[in-house]
Amino acid sequence: MSKFKFPNAWLSPVGKAFCKNVVHEIETKLIKEKSLGARIFPENLYIFRALELVHFEDVKVMILGQDPYHGKGQANGLSFSVNKGCKIPPSLKNIFIELKNDLNIPICKHGDLEFWAQQNVLLLNSVLTVEKGIPNSHKVIGWEKLTDKIISVLSERGKMIFVLWGKEAQRKKNLIDPKINSILMAPHPSPLSSYRGFFGCNHFSKINNILIKGGMKPINWNLN
Repeated sequence: MSKFKFPNAWLSPVGKAFCKNVVHEIETKLIKEKSLGARIFPENLYIFRALELVHFEDVKVMILGQDPYHGKGQANGLSFSVNKGCKIPPSLKNIFIELKNDLNIPICKHGDLEFWAQQNVLLLNSVLTVEKGIPNSHKVIGWEKLTDKIISVLSERGKMIFVLWGKEAQRKKNLIDPKINSILMAPHPSPLSSYRGFFGCNHFSKINNILIKGGMKPINWNLN
């Protein structure tokens, strides 16, 4: 298993020693799993992709996911996103439906959300790896120590919009200072919960309204 490296641009705000220790602890566990025959997603190259695409000082919006997709070829390091050519998962389909209902943006035929990341939307999962075919398999290996710290330092920086869909994401609310940040919450876009309030939440237009009020450029959500 080739080593993975935490992005340099995030070392200072998150804490160099903290990152080194947590990442080493996780990597040791993943190497052991791999030696026992486990297949881990995403590939090492993509584990920190969300952080590589958006630097700490540039983040405007965080859309927090749970853990990567656990099917072969799906996970690409961005929450809710899949590689082009992959079948669009049900939750992402519902995100696209809400986007159409909210901003009349045509439903996209691919599920790669990199264009949002290029506009400083941090698409971060709270757990950054998963074993093939076993959702939540890496929930207890230490990733949340790291991602909780990332949420906290972004909150301290302020002028953030945190998007928390579903109960798992909403557990992170206590890490966020609502006085200097905006928090948008709704049920998860999964087919099991989307009709309980995800549809009609209008989060995409709300995000842009907040950005415009703060003198920032709105997000172009159109992936077509």
